[in-house]
Amino acid sequence: MTYAEFFSEVKGAFVGVDISDVQEHLAFQFNIIGEAEGIFYVEAKEGKLYIEPYEYFERDAIFICTADTLRKLISGELDPIAAFTVQKLRVEGNIDKALKLKELVDKNKAQKAAKKTTKKTVKKTTKKEA
Repeated sequence: MTYAEFFSEVKGAFVGVDISDVQEHLAFQFNIIGEAEGIFYVEAKEGKLYIEPYEYFERDAIFICTADTLRKLISGELDPIAAFTVQKLRVEGNIDKALKLKELVDKNKAQKAAKKTTKKTVKKTTKKEA
């Protein structure tokens, strides 16, 4: 997998996530090592989430991991704190702000689960009406 393909996958995973209740500014840089190696940033600003393929110099924290580890973090298959503990994820910078990554991942996971439930309910309702 190339960096461009992986970046597109990550960005797509967060399309439409509602962070309107996140009032503080968060800026994280991700340094992907190994396959799909590259750098990108995630910024929460004024209730919106930005994910761009650039280095972010005024970041709160840098996360260093493989593409596979980040994929597992995003899906909720791997907890960020557990990944840090077993050294699959390195963190540099403001640890308090870095811990907010877990909140963003959990919010994304919960919103995706809610959408799936809504879709299933709509399908069941549509079948009953037909």
